[in-house]
Amino acid sequence: MKITFYGHATFKIVSDEGTRILIDPWLDNPKRPAERDIGPYDLILITHAHGDHLGNVFEIARTAATEVVSIHEIQQYLLARGIPNVTGMNIGGTYRTKGIVITMVPAFHSSSIQEDDNIIYGGDAAGFVIQLENGKTIYHAGDTGLFYDMKLIGELYQPEIAMLPIGDHYVMGPREAAKACELLQPKIVIPMHFGTFPLLTGTPQAFQEYLKHFAPQVEMKVLEPGETLEI
Repeated sequence: MKITFYGHATFKIVSDEGTRILIDPWLDNPKRPAERDIGPYDLILITHAHGDHLGNVFEIARTAATEVVSIHEIQQYLLARGIPNVTGMNIGGTYRTKGIVITMVPAFHSSSIQEDDNIIYGGDAAGFVIQLENGKTIYHAGDTGLFYDMKLIGELYQPEIAMLPIGDHYVMGPREAAKACELLQPKIVIPMHFGTFPLLTGTPQAFQEYLKHFAPQVEMKVLEPGETLEI
């Protein structure tokens, strides 16, 4: 399995079988690598409707070969605007497609789309638990605050890898993300959603210090934009 970080909360996952998954496809974020990877992708997962997560979906999901998976309200928005292959689901549900098992789990955050002066409701924010063909499991938390039911996510799905926001202000800060690791018990945590804007002040260094207290057994892997982790 290969995981490539494209900055902010955007990740590409390539399974051992070659399935290509893109999560929160904001390829034009300020921390992006120089080279833009617009696919093709087998799956695009969208955690919520904010522009820094909906991102470049209209550019990337240009053919029916790419299936977009999102909450129902985002599905309806994308279908109405010409995206050809979008599957809607809702929190608590599990969807199986292309050999991948996708479970939508809660996130504590807002979700909306701004078009000119109009705010369009984007359904609830969510996270995803992704089980690859070989059984390896990844949890992408989306944008979220800390919530105690992360313990249930850990107990039920036992994710080996967790992708957690640490930037603070709009999402969890380093202390809360470290507590999340205690609840989830992953083997590896990859910090995300930090440093993109000045308001996102949480740092991997602070996160590592809190991990020593809350979850010292969890290994932190900090990826630079464009860097790939192979597991």
